[in-house]
Amino acid sequence: MPVQRLNHAVLYVRDVERSVTFYREALGFEAVMGMPGAAFLQAPGSTNDHDLGLFQIGERAGQSTAGRSTVGLYHLAWEVDTLDELERIAAKLSELGALAGASDHATTKALYAHDPDGLEFEVSWLVPASLLTDEVLAARTSIRPLDIAADKERYGGQTRGGVGVSIPA
Repeated sequence: MPVQRLNHAVLYVRDVERSVTFYREALGFEAVMGMPGAAFLQAPGSTNDHDLGLFQIGERAGQSTAGRSTVGLYHLAWEVDTLDELERIAAKLSELGALAGASDHATTKALYAHDPDGLEFEVSWLVPASLLTDEVLAARTSIRPLDIAADKERYGGQTRGGVGVSIPA
């Protein structure tokens, strides 16, 4: 039986309370369990026991060098249901000083941000398979600046995005 989806991710962080606060404010995660030096968070609307585990290793921990001088995880990506929600999260990430970029990958509209420890994550909306056109599919290999307003005009702010990966039926 093939793997179906990612159930949760675990991150090492300097200060678990600071990270819990960030993920709650930025993405609406809620702590569902904790213990000294650890917390387990659940995303809004998730049916997982937890979506994100955080383990504190202390303020003296060095910066991650993954992708620069060592192998390691580049980023995690979470999906949102609507472009309105993507726009709301973009504003919140900007307010928190965490937004690092935004890209239009044709079938995926993506925000990139850094948590308090500099770990990168992505928040994306996927074009539903029923709305994919030959033009959109042909543009998948190019990356353009994200224009949420134009995408909302094209797809609608409340249109539910594709789940997992947007592919034609």
